[in-house]
Amino acid sequence: MPDDIATIVDAARVRGFVGRSEEVACFREAISGASSARVLFVHGPGGLGKSALLQQFRILAGAAGSVVVSVDGEDIGPAQDALLDAVAEGGASAAGTVGGPLVVLIDGYERLTALDGWIRDRLVASLPSRAVVVIAGREAPAAAWRTDPGWRAVTASLPLDPLDDAESRLLLVRAGVAEDRCPRLADLGRGHPLTLAMLASAMVAGDLPNDLADAPDLVAALAGRLVDDAPDEDHALAMALCAHAWLTTADLVDEAIGRHAPEVWTWLETRPWITRGTYGIYPHDLVRDVLDADLRRRSPATYRRVNALMHEHSWLAMRSEDEAERRLWAHQKLFLHRSSPLAAAFWTMRTQGAAFVAAGRPADHAGVLAMIDRSLGERTAALARSWLRAQPQNLSVVRSAGGLDAFVFHAVYGGQDGPPVPPPAEDPVTATALDFVAAAAPARPGEYVSVARFIGGRHENERDPYAVVVGSVSSTLLWTSQPLAWSFVSTTDPEFWEPIFDYLALTTVLTTTYDGLDYTLFGVDWRRLTPERWFELMGERELSGESGPAPARLLRPAPLSRAAFGEAVKAALQNLRRPDLLGASPLIGSRLAADPDGASQARLRDVLVAGVRQLGRDPRTAVLSRVLDRTYVRPAPTQEAAAEVLDLPFSTYRRHLSRGLDRLTELLWSVEIGATGLRVEPARGEQEVSSDRPVG
Repeated sequence: MPDDIATIVDAARVRGFVGRSEEVACFREAISGASSARVLFVHGPGGLGKSALLQQFRILAGAAGSVVVSVDGEDIGPAQDALLDAVAEGGASAAGTVGGPLVVLIDGYERLTALDGWIRDRLVASLPSRAVVVIAGREAPAAAWRTDPGWRAVTASLPLDPLDDAESRLLLVRAGVAEDRCPRLADLGRGHPLTLAMLASAMVAGDLPNDLADAPDLVAALAGRLVDDAPDEDHALAMALCAHAWLTTADLVDEAIGRHAPEVWTWLETRPWITRGTYGIYPHDLVRDVLDADLRRRSPATYRRVNALMHEHSWLAMRSEDEAERRLWAHQKLFLHRSSPLAAAFWTMRTQGAAFVAAGRPADHAGVLAMIDRSLGERTAALARSWLRAQPQNLSVVRSAGGLDAFVFHAVYGGQDGPPVPPPAEDPVTATALDFVAAAAPARPGEYVSVARFIGGRHENERDPYAVVVGSVSSTLLWTSQPLAWSFVSTTDPEFWEPIFDYLALTTVLTTTYDGLDYTLFGVDWRRLTPERWFELMGERELSGESGPAPARLLRPAPLSRAAFGEAVKAALQNLRRPDLLGASPLIGSRLAADPDGASQARLRDVLVAGVRQLGRDPRTAVLSRVLDRTYVRPAPTQEAAAEVLDLPFSTYRRHLSRGLDRLTELLWSVEIGATGLRVEPARGEQEVSSDRPVG
């Protein structure tokens, strides 16, 4: 029989302990003298099991005959005398014994950092040569422990990682959880021992949660244990941003915080639950889950603010000239859809931690064709070879050390001036889309039609999570950066993809057959649901999870033809000073009249005037701008009077007016199809009508 209750408790701790075999082996070698290590630093975020590991060290040392001194920084605080007394008492007890070495276990070291130099150079240095000191805290050892040749020789750093899946399930079983419940709880716990223990305890009192958000009491308790208290609102906002974003960058924090951003960034990137990646920083998975769930429960307004900030920043970044920046932020945007049918892509991204969708290269073609041949057949692979030869720039891939993981190819049609394409008769799938467009709402000059024609992954073909990632990221980049009339995605697996496209508001559905396989195409007319409005809709659905067609308030009227557009511009200029007539212009349904708050005649007037001014900035068209200005913006009583004011012969004036209308219409048409931007200076301040920001 055990002598006391403490012995019973320790026996239960040993039975319930899981994992940490390398750390335990390192400690055994230290107390046996088999290694030179005398100071072991155990460090990692809160709740990863540092205290539980120190309990195991205490039990092991006691069994080896050592005298153990256990100190908790929370109990003594940064007081030298209290720490010195505790260690001296243990050292006195160990003097003259023939058992193991003196073992000093210091927990909660983050509370003793003010004493770090004294602990190292005075306290630890004065201990017997065989003594072993274990220091556990959230922070990695300070530089002096790692850079001084003397201390480096006797110091070992033991960062704690999450438990793996097998260890997590074993911990749950030992905590009394039925085996059939363990997989779901292990997923929620993310290898975090404290969370797993708390989930196991919660199972006794209630049902199995589907998400951490379903267990608000657990989330609140974890939030207090896992992360440091934020010093102020700026730091709290940065923490929320870090939890919400896939990767947090210094410029994102700067945009959110402003003047104190450098200070906040320095604090954020040094948190023990933060990992520094190539492109930014990101939190431990469980910390992310807890912070995000806690913020959504505690402050829905702040949660929406953080989501809106990410949404707006990603839109601007995806319009950057920097290709790497654009791809990074397309990944960022996909990550925000983690509660949607795109969740498979989210989990794949989460496990990778890097931007990995890349432009295809000729070296990828063989792997792509092999995947297509395996899943769709030799004839389709031959067709894909023709497409890759015609438009190699439209291939996107995911690669790893093992080779090609997934791919997507977007076929793009653009009329006579567009990229080369195989003859439509060779590809009934894209021909089906083109025939529909020609009958329903033809592409106008300068507009393109895209079809995501081939997609697949190494392991699960179209259902492969990597295929979902590469398809989503590449489509987002294409749809928000090119002057597209229509976009389609073709699939042989509509059962899998239909919920995704319904969420993305691709509501046009076509079907066809090729080489014995049935294809379904999902499409959207970008002239009616503009990329800006679509992006706005996605920002809403990230929070609501809704699916289905875009609301009518986001849709424009049917697009104007190029000829009708030109006539409408001329008529609108003539009515520039008549708000009642301008408000009835067909251009009210165009991009030119679109404001964040809806279309308006005031916006249309501002854009028309901005177009005239834009021509004036180019010396080659400055005279045309002056003619348009004195004819429509600041009109003279008659055209003859305008010619006189401009000191031009009337015939020259009329010739310039005709050319000016043509050039202005060309400029405004390029704005209408999203091919260029236009600087606008309305009375309320300067804005820009372009694809560089979301406008109505």
